[in-house]
Parts: sequence; C-alpha cells; structure tokens
Amino acid sequence: MGSPEPEYDRQVLEGAGSILSLIARGNGSSRAELLLESGLSRATVTHRLNALIACGLVRETEQTLPSGGRPTRILALNAAGGFLLVANVGETHIHLAAMDLSPAILAQTTLSFSVMSGPEDTLARISDAAAALAAQVQKTHGFLIGIGISLPTPVDFKRGCVVGPSVLSGWDEFDVIGFMQARFAVPVYVENDVNLMTVCEHKRRFPAVEDMLFVKVGTGIGSGMIAGGRVFRGAQGAAGDIGHIQFLSDDAPLCRCGKFGCVEARAAGWAIARDLSQRGFHAETARDVIDLVEQHKPEALMLLRASGRTIGEVISDVVSIINPSLIVIGGTLARGGDILLSGIRELVYQRCLPLATRDLSIVLTTVHDDSALFGAAYLLLDDVFGPAKIDQLLERYCASAVALRQAAQQLAES
Repeated sequence: MGSPEPEYDRQVLEGAGSILSLIARGNGSSRAELLLESGLSRATVTHRLNALIACGLVRETEQTLPSGGRPTRILALNAAGGFLLVANVGETHIHLAAMDLSPAILAQTTLSFSVMSGPEDTLARISDAAAALAAQVQKTHGFLIGIGISLPTPVDFKRGCVVGPSVLSGWDEFDVIGFMQARFAVPVYVENDVNLMTVCEHKRRFPAVEDMLFVKVGTGIGSGMIAGGRVFRGAQGAAGDIGHIQFLSDDAPLCRCGKFGCVEARAAGWAIARDLSQRGFHAETARDVIDLVEQHKPEALMLLRASGRTIGEVISDVVSIINPSLIVIGGTLARGGDILLSGIRELVYQRCLPLATRDLSIVLTTVHDDSALFGAAYLLLDDVFGPAKIDQLLERYCASAVALRQAAQQLAES
C-alpha cells in the first residue's frame, strides 16, 4: 500500500492533515487520543482516519494499548507510505540512502568525494545517485516525501546554504536547496552534520531529555544542542562551534581555520595525528589515532587523555551557560572510551559549580554508523509532517495519485 490509491483524491482527504500530523508526531496513537487532541467529533475523526488508512499513509499496528474494554491497536505512519532521499557529505565520501517512513534504509550507495569539488558538480552527482535510488524503491514506496542533506560545515538552516569558511571549497552561500528542488520539486533540507547527529542521538536514545549537548570528537570537533526538546541553531546556524574557541598561550598551535590556539588545534583527531607523527608514528587521521590507542601505544593513550581534558575545559564553559542535563560524546575518538571520557569528566566536574553538575550525566554514544544520515531523515519527517506543512504534503500526495492514475490510463490505452 505504498503508492496512493487512485480513487483517493484531495476531496476525500480534506481536513485529514491535522489527524495525520498528530499520528506522525506520536500524539495520536489511538482513536481516543485523536479525539482528545484534535477536539473533533468522533464521526469526523473516524471518517478522516479511515481515509488515511485506506490511502496507505496510516496503518493500525499489531501493538495494542490497554483500555477499559477490548485492547486498542496503536496507530502509526505506514512505513511504506512514501520514501525519503538523504545524503551525508563527508570529507572523503558521500553516503546516500533511500529510506522509508520508519525511517529505515531501503537502498543505499556511496560516492567518492573530495572537499575541493565544487557544489554544482557534487550536487549533480548526488542528484543522479539519488534519482537511481528513487527508481529502485518507487514501485513499493511510490511517493517521494523530501530530501535531506548533511554537510560537514556551518550551515544557515533557514536558507539552506554553507556560511563562512569551511572545509568545502567554493560552497559558501551556494543555494543548495534551489539546486536540488530544480531537479526533484520536493522539500529539501540542508543541515550541519553535527546537528543531525545530535537529532539522531536525541530521537533514538534520549527523546525525553529536554536539554542536551552532543559533542562530536573526530577529525574535527563540533557540538549540537537540544534546548527545550528542539535543536538550538543560533541566529545564523553557528551555535555549537566549540572547535574554534581559542585558548591562547605562548605556544598556541596553528589551526586549520588559520587562527592560533583553537580547541581543534589542540585536541581534534588531526591535531593528535600531527603530534603522533612528530613522535615518529604513522598517523594522519582520527582513525589512525584510534588504531594506535587500540594497540596500547603509550604516546597515543597520553595524547588522547590530554585531548579529553582540553575538550572538558571548553565543555565546562558550555555547561555553565546552557546547563544541560546530559552530555553525549560521539565521533571517531569516542571509540577511545574511558581514556577520552575520563579526561572530559575530570575537567567538567572540577571547573563547574555543583548546581550545574548535580544531575549531569556525561556518556559515550552507542550510535556510530549513519547517525547524520538518520538525523537528516528524522529532521525531514518532523518538519513535513508538522502542523504547518502537513496540508502541503497531502496536496503533493494527491497530485501523485492523479499522476499515477493518468499513467495507468495511458498504459492501458496504448
């Protein structure tokens, strides 16, 4: 039931958007909840819900909720009611996937990539690969909901473009959304990779946490913040750029950004690799650092522990400002486990006031693979199924049904 049934047009689904949005956001898991949350009559809710079930957007799951009488089946989005296209642009590769509405990966591919590649060439390659993935899943999940793209740079989320200096050459101010919409004509979302990793961590592991800090410690260092249950981006999307907070000293190291004394230049994967290379080890990346840590090389262990203390120093300042209840450490260097984490905890608990740390948890991530990719999917689903945009989604869904009906008629006549 992935494709819209031709007999269900916009008139049949009129007014059903609010019901669909409640179900998608988990606020309408049963008919009783829908009645309570929507304020509509039982007959209206039943009519609109039946239309959503019949056209394949909503399903009754096998799970049940306890009730005064017969157990009530839980309502949920139909995972096969459509699909998403998401891409995670890294510094050496681009990972793309078509996902259902769970979200779960239906099909995926990986492209080689250089940060020196310009936006037009890169986005053209992403578009071609995404179109190929769409062709694989359209027969079973016929409706394309939207596209999400993760970038390893600061992003102005509202405008969908890279802002300021970044590792991506020539991308500053390029209209990523406009380029992709010219090809696909669907909603497009562009976001910083660390923010998306934060979204994934929050959705999967800590959905009840209102205030949380996620710190990615890999080749570079960055962070994402959840405030009041939502991603906090700041005025221009630059919130959380802790990697370039500067600790000045007489021997301040040069950072990749061109400034001296940045946290990255002292504690990021590339900086530790630099220091290990100076000691005679072969190390270029954060992965190389972890390989040496796993071999129990004393120099690597010492530098990773020192990295944790440096990161803990800057995190302690963030804790004093935003007062989160949870800090999650992720990224490649997080694979160093307690060696990294103990240094972070040491400085945070040493420097922060007891009130800020009394109920503070500092933990390692358990989500390592594809977190930015899934974060892009969660972000997209939250927005397109939100109250402000749900009617636009249904308009496109019904237009897709009309197109399918016309295509079927032309095929039958030929």
